[in-house]
Amino acid sequence: MSKPEIIVYTDGACSGNPGPGGWGVYLEFNGKSKTLSGSENPTTNNRMEMRAVIEALRALKKPCKAIIHSDSALIINTFTKGWIKGWLQKNWIKSDKKPVENRDLWEEMLVVMQQHEVVWVKVKGHSTDEKNNLVDRLAVEASKQAQKV
Repeated sequence: MSKPEIIVYTDGACSGNPGPGGWGVYLEFNGKSKTLSGSENPTTNNRMEMRAVIEALRALKKPCKAIIHSDSALIINTFTKGWIKGWLQKNWIKSDKKPVENRDLWEEMLVVMQQHEVVWVKVKGHSTDEKNNLVDRLAVEASKQAQKV
């Protein structure tokens, strides 16, 4: 039996880098949708992009085919260009011989990905994609809330 297919959009934002940050998620399944968001302070933009993917996958109640749309070249390339395989083979060392940044979140992402079939879709940020613009607004608003704390 095939896994249910869910559409996922994720984004992260940060005011300063590092600084207060936020993440946003849009989930769509069988014509129903849900949004999620959260924040951290201090953090970085990349950490918020990664946290959005982690929280999106964590929100799924059963194994799914998750079609994840992201404007983060780092996240998309990590999985579509096989960077993650190289990092794992080299004990989290990049091709430039430096340690992989945010290893804790990459490891967490790999754990939450295990039960799902993940398909990665690169979208252009700040463009005409309504759902990507929605998660951007959620992430920016969450980062503003983090500034107030």
